[in-house]
Amino acid sequence: MSCNQAENKIAGSSKNWGQGIQPPVAEIKPRTFVLHGDTIVDNYYWMNDFFKKGPDSARVVNYLKKENDYIEKVMSPTKKFQDSLFQEMKNRIKEKDESVPAFENGYFYYTRSDEGKQYYKYCRKKGSLDAPEEILLDIDEMAIGHPYYSAAGFSVSPDNKLLAYGVDTVSRREYIIQVKNLETGELLKDQLIRTTGAAVWANDSKTLFYTEKNPVTLLTQKIRKHVLGQNPSLDEIVYHETDSTNYIGVSKTRSEKYIIITSSATMSSEIRYLDADIPNGSFKIFQPRRKDVLYYITHQGNRFLIRTNQDAINFKLMESPLDNTDRSAWKEIIPHRPEVLLEGVDAFRDFLAITERKNGLLQIQVRNLADGSDYFLDFGEPAYATSISSNPEYDTKTLRYFYTSLTTPASIFDFNMITKHKQLMKQTEVVGGFNSEDYTTERLYATARDGAKVPISLVYKKGFVKNGKSPLLLYGYGSYGNSMDAAFSSARLSLLNRGFAFAIAHIRGGQEMGRQWYEDGKMMKKINTFTDFIDCAEYLVEKDFTSKEHLYAMGGSAGGLLMGAIVNMRPDLWNGIVAQVPFVDVINTMLDESIPLTTNEFDEWGNPKNKEAYLYMKSYSPYDNVQPKAYPHMLVTTGLHDSQVQYFEPAKWVARLRTMKTDNNLLLFKTEMEYGHGGASGRFDYLKNISLEYAFLFMLEGIHQ
Repeated sequence: MSCNQAENKIAGSSKNWGQGIQPPVAEIKPRTFVLHGDTIVDNYYWMNDFFKKGPDSARVVNYLKKENDYIEKVMSPTKKFQDSLFQEMKNRIKEKDESVPAFENGYFYYTRSDEGKQYYKYCRKKGSLDAPEEILLDIDEMAIGHPYYSAAGFSVSPDNKLLAYGVDTVSRREYIIQVKNLETGELLKDQLIRTTGAAVWANDSKTLFYTEKNPVTLLTQKIRKHVLGQNPSLDEIVYHETDSTNYIGVSKTRSEKYIIITSSATMSSEIRYLDADIPNGSFKIFQPRRKDVLYYITHQGNRFLIRTNQDAINFKLMESPLDNTDRSAWKEIIPHRPEVLLEGVDAFRDFLAITERKNGLLQIQVRNLADGSDYFLDFGEPAYATSISSNPEYDTKTLRYFYTSLTTPASIFDFNMITKHKQLMKQTEVVGGFNSEDYTTERLYATARDGAKVPISLVYKKGFVKNGKSPLLLYGYGSYGNSMDAAFSSARLSLLNRGFAFAIAHIRGGQEMGRQWYEDGKMMKKINTFTDFIDCAEYLVEKDFTSKEHLYAMGGSAGGLLMGAIVNMRPDLWNGIVAQVPFVDVINTMLDESIPLTTNEFDEWGNPKNKEAYLYMKSYSPYDNVQPKAYPHMLVTTGLHDSQVQYFEPAKWVARLRTMKTDNNLLLFKTEMEYGHGGASGRFDYLKNISLEYAFLFMLEGIHQ
């Protein structure tokens, strides 16, 4: 820690925080049920009542407000610090900004933001960037009067005259799709309710396909077809998914040739396709779903490309003729490779851009179909994140891709797939003199207790001393096969500049090291996710990056489950925990099929109606494993309107912790009364939550400015 950082510390200052302020105590109303001969007593089941409009609905809101009052009082001495952190992080964001224009069907599309505004404007220019600007949507104006506002799924009709888009003002990820006439500015009367927000145009520019959600579970359930001017209640159901474990969606190939319906569960998928020129035609099944077989398709020229895990855990690439999609007609293009995960394939007229993952890192391969050549893009950093960016045009030689690392701000490159010339189109500006050379990033490998090598991505400011006395924040997720790649955050600089190191544990349950890495961290192997994280933490302590007294952990959603599990398993290892919108009441949630996402996730966690799955889930479920013992300092957050992880999970968990824990450490619980799973919708408001989280960590370290 530098001299300046040391001056900011007040030894032991956190020990007196909250003294004399009594936390709220939730009422105990036992609910007993028996499953598989096992009796469970849930003292706080009544907290589920808000959305069910039960008799305790008002009591729930009252309790959440009391918890908000409590955290407000405890953290009040940091109020000025939080305000200064917010301003500091906000000041790094370039307020007047513009995205890199993307060319599609004769127009350049982009968004731009104005100084002092929370949202943005969605714009286009015809043919040339020198052409007059058309503001298609002014989200700043549209959001006025709404505490939360999300516009999504922008889709312009093939004739360039109409724009379909979705709006959510509740933060439940339930959108109303509207259509705007771009020639007159008129908003059409067509309103498609209870959707995902995205719509797909047929090539006639008057027919839309969209995904409708179940009003109770919010699961994607039906694909409907809407003809402009038609009463939406009459919209034809072109596909109805009857398997509640599947997600469905509708999309269009880059070639604009086919409309695709995908139905996918964790371990199987099924695809239907329709000629986009014939919207009144019938969707054809590409291949019927099969147990434990996933496949995804795209169109290129005279063939379909199929990425599948059939006899290939890390996926392989196949092709089929357009007129014969039977498996017997498939031919192999890229074979299965045990050491390489085939993550995605982007098809252009004359090129393939292939996204792969090897040794925990993403790589992009380009194949030139004209001359048969292939090569990989070079990134040159030990840990990074990259992805194919917006490439709407099918007939192009330019590949746009996204790149970032723990020390490199988000960057957009245009890459000529013939000449291999790379041009940086934009790097997100960090206002205030950021210099990446002031920071160091490392790639480490911790040995898990079963011998697996778990990658860790790490960043700190130069001057950080590895003497076991420096603070370190360890982040993890480890579920759904979602890989947590090393990405830049300008807000995180406020943490690094005050002496913290930040690390990401690439634990099992993600897909960083291939599909098997995911398989070994779900269902009946879920414990590996938690022990990997603990083993990474112990490795960082062993290597003197930090110590138990200065080690902190953070995770959100399924990463909040991780926080709940590791705090039960090793409460002594952490000085503080930040659990964001945590999934912690595993048994109750997975038993209630009316809760959004539950049935979709039986292949992720298991179905507790099965005794073996129930007993395994109960062995790690954070809510069910709270015990009378000392816990570290904890900050827990949620959103009242969260559709992904319902507010009552963390509320019940905190209530139980309050009655069971034997320590005097802080347990703080914050509910955003206006927001859902993703928090605030504006460009800056989300920073207020980060300011609270950082102030909590700094308080525990005695850092006061």
